[in-house]
Amino acid sequence: MNKGTEITDEKKTGVSVTPFEIKDCALIVRISDIIPAINLRELRERISSCPVDSLYHHFCETVVRPSFDDPEFHNDFAIWARRALHDHILTERLEILDPYAFSNIEELRKELLDIIGDRLSEVPFIPWALNENAFFFHSATTVIFNTNITIERPEDLGQAISRMTTSSLYYHFWEARRRTPDQTDDFSVWLRDWNDRGEPLIAAYSEVDFYFMSLRELQDKLVRITGRILKNGGDR
Repeated sequence: MNKGTEITDEKKTGVSVTPFEIKDCALIVRISDIIPAINLRELRERISSCPVDSLYHHFCETVVRPSFDDPEFHNDFAIWARRALHDHILTERLEILDPYAFSNIEELRKELLDIIGDRLSEVPFIPWALNENAFFFHSATTVIFNTNITIERPEDLGQAISRMTTSSLYYHFWEARRRTPDQTDDFSVWLRDWNDRGEPLIAAYSEVDFYFMSLRELQDKLVRITGRILKNGGDR
């Protein structure tokens, strides 16, 4: 891993590969102009029309918040169901939702509406929260920073990942799925240019069930996987 270099490496086939540029990011979070929800029926109504970016924030950007160090829940709707509505059944149903198991956010929205609709049909009354615990919809803008750090070859990837900040790892492994055409991570996109040297890592990264991990847990997982594969000469 080199700092501040633009020099390209050359793989065994003689074709040069552009170094991987490590970036970092921060979120600028803002409250939506959607009226806060005070009960479960209002929450369902708001979800049906809220922007996609807001759903993405409450499901996918929670992991990069400082309070996510040891998460009990992985999305804000499950948190609200437990802490504001005290509905454990609904919490369990919402908590198992993995947004990356859906092809797009609209499909996730439909499933979310179905779960809440089913719960409303089961309970004898509409679950309410206290006024101070109303659900506020948020969205966020991702601000990207250049770190001036590059990775020259796949053999340096494990060490580079071990030194990344959690926000940098979020950008390259989670947020990348919104930017890349086949919804994968930035490491895998870069490794494709390395052909045989990159393929075992790409395959291993694709099997990581990352959504229910904290970023620290994901970092440890990727470092272990990368080290094992490189040590075994590409064998998994």
